[in-house]
Amino acid sequence: MRRDKVIYWTMTGMVCGIMAFSAVNFNLRHPFGPFEKPFPHLGLPSYLRIELTIAKALAVLALLIPQVPRKLKEFAYFGFAITLISASIAHFSVGDSVMFVVDPLLFFGALIVSYLYSNKMVDQSSMSVTGSI
Repeated sequence: MRRDKVIYWTMTGMVCGIMAFSAVNFNLRHPFGPFEKPFPHLGLPSYLRIELTIAKALAVLALLIPQVPRKLKEFAYFGFAITLISASIAHFSVGDSVMFVVDPLLFFGALIVSYLYSNKMVDQSSMSVTGSI
């Protein structure tokens, strides 16, 4: 169980860290990275930046706060999955280098591992509760 928790929190922390960083970064006047204005570069409307910032902040909180109901965590995982896949497609569509296309997919992989271990830990804790009755 301890190994599972370490894997879960490592993957979850990594995904939440990159999502929090990206939410803050694309709101800076001079964002870090190769794109001065990432949304126009990807052909996205600027209002989407506000929506993504709010959604990413709420999803990060949902995944990091243990007391959040399981259904809300599921929405957070799903939202992050859509965001990461969409980022990869957007970078591919504008002809960015392979690094920019693959990078979101690597974090998508980490998100999948986080999700699987989250479910595994819920299953283990429910088995230990029912097993002790």
